[in-house]
Amino acid sequence: MTATTVNDAEVAKFTAMAEQWWDPKGKFKPLHKFNPVRLSYIRDNLVRHFGRDPASIRPFEGLSILDVGCGGGLLCEPLTRLGAKVTGIDAAERNIRIAQIHAEQSRLDIDYRATTSEALVAAGEKYDVVLNMEVVEHVDNVPLYMKSCADLVAPGGLMFTATLNRTARSWALAVIGAEYILRWLPRGTHDWKKFLTPEEITAQLRRNGLSVIDEIGVTFNPIADSWGLSPDMAINYMILAERPAAK
Repeated sequence: MTATTVNDAEVAKFTAMAEQWWDPKGKFKPLHKFNPVRLSYIRDNLVRHFGRDPASIRPFEGLSILDVGCGGGLLCEPLTRLGAKVTGIDAAERNIRIAQIHAEQSRLDIDYRATTSEALVAAGEKYDVVLNMEVVEHVDNVPLYMKSCADLVAPGGLMFTATLNRTARSWALAVIGAEYILRWLPRGTHDWKKFLTPEEITAQLRRNGLSVIDEIGVTFNPIADSWGLSPDMAINYMILAERPAAK
């Protein structure tokens, strides 16, 4: 059998919620609140790394971006509006269909595919930017998944990884608090045992030829009811890595 990163139970879980991807008050409400922070982080780093004009309306013209585990397209659509050629992939076909419908309604040209990162590697594809955002904690075979994502990064390109740290605080807040007390997420959305530490993610990135150039935490401010960047990586965090340019 061909090795796969797909966890069928996780795919079924998100397929069942697919209709609510674009409802800011639905089951993906926390992600809608979280989205501006990660989008801003991605935008700022792409502008800096690729030497783009931050004042431009479409600063990412000519850049190819792959969003792995794209869901309904919450990152794909704004990045397309910023000029990038975006490909969104997801193992759940229902997610892809929802994303396609919303993109058509928004008159956006996005290449959505129901496939996996390892399948794209087998096809020999490369991208300037690979987004690995809140996915690694839901896959099987983490080493294969991280390798396949890294292999898709073109020389001189970037990979963003966002996930949850495996700490006592993340269990208390991201699982018990978010799923059972505040009910921000359906119960069972996350399995704390599958969370990964920044050290584990960094080791995977380096093992696959990428160099870590930034890492940052993301924290929730209950008074402002908003997310923001923080040096505190105990719960949510993002790691940025690059593949050296070809010599």
